[in-house]
Amino acid sequence: MQVALALFLMASQSISARQRLIQAALELFTAQGVSSTTTRQIAEKAGVNEVTLFRHFGNKHGLLLAVLEESAAFKDLGESLVRRANPPGNVYQALKDYASDSLHTLERVPEFVRSVVGEADQFPAENRRALGRGLTEANRYLAQYLATVIQQGDINTYLPPEKLASLLNGMILGYAVIEFTSEFHELWEDRDDFLENLVELFLHGAMSAAPQLAREAVITQEVDDLPAILVHKILQNSRKSGIQDYALAYLLFGAGLSVPEIVGLQRSHQISDPQGLILQITTPGLPRQVPANQWILGKHYGSYNNNPLVKWLKSRKDHHPAMFVDNVGNPISDSQLLQCWEVWTQGLLTPQGKPPEIVQAQQTWRVEMLMRGMSLEELSILTGGDRAQLQPYARRAKEKSALEAAIRLDHKPA
Repeated sequence: MQVALALFLMASQSISARQRLIQAALELFTAQGVSSTTTRQIAEKAGVNEVTLFRHFGNKHGLLLAVLEESAAFKDLGESLVRRANPPGNVYQALKDYASDSLHTLERVPEFVRSVVGEADQFPAENRRALGRGLTEANRYLAQYLATVIQQGDINTYLPPEKLASLLNGMILGYAVIEFTSEFHELWEDRDDFLENLVELFLHGAMSAAPQLAREAVITQEVDDLPAILVHKILQNSRKSGIQDYALAYLLFGAGLSVPEIVGLQRSHQISDPQGLILQITTPGLPRQVPANQWILGKHYGSYNNNPLVKWLKSRKDHHPAMFVDNVGNPISDSQLLQCWEVWTQGLLTPQGKPPEIVQAQQTWRVEMLMRGMSLEELSILTGGDRAQLQPYARRAKEKSALEAAIRLDHKPA
């Protein structure tokens, strides 16, 4: 029993000594830099002898490595920012607070920053890697926050969240280095001037809607999805026109494919997968894979291995590689698919009093996917479209969700 108690006390003293050494090193590094701090000074401040320091950390750089790895300041800042993403609130204020708090953290240790910046080439590789890991962790939290607010449609951007986070953190760190190493510059009036211009530039530059052409497309594009009752009527009409017509309409509303993508499909582009019916899209743009849904606007259209497309392919007696063919056995053309659409929609009108257009099928699928829980980033991957260009679909999905919520509330007694 006494031996166990002695071992416990020794372990406690060892942990206590280690923490005291790390704290002492951080205070001295902060006050006078790494190079000007000796192991004797650290040991004396921690209340231990140098042998204890060497036993725990090997040398001063080993102690610096522990300081870098165990500092939680930027981790705490990052976690705090991530929590502000739900609900998003004021993105401008959240980013400004994050930048301000990051600078406050750096300003509490100016000598340490000067030392790390000026002496980093003298540090062992492991120390530099630890510093890099710390910066990467700070970046990861900021990127997580940005990804969330982008997905929620609160900001538009044409850059991935990781790149945006790197830009912002890089500018914050650059400010600190300039302030701590330069005198009498005229780059900005004061700290607040830098912060305000930084966030303004960030939100209206790197995080604007898109480059000029894409931005114009976002502004002018209108999402005009079709109501469920009209979609099901079109599908019913296509079924009456024949098994191939039914398969074509099924892909328009169940996979969100464009006319060129559908006419470009080959039989080999159907991928066998026990989890779903997947199509390989090779044109236009980069190759990608898209699933064909079993459910379309609340109605079931077969299963993954028994749906309009599968039935059409099983009925084929020819060996032509094209997935869809005309009456003489040639691949179906864009104009022939448009003619099919006109037959299916003859006499039908949208809520706006206009004949349905075939492009509205793709718009309807995209809005439905977002309403069913797909993220904007996932939709961008499936469609091959830029997230900024898909923002109108996110807004339309929110409008429809709000309308459905209001209808549900109306069905509940007060």
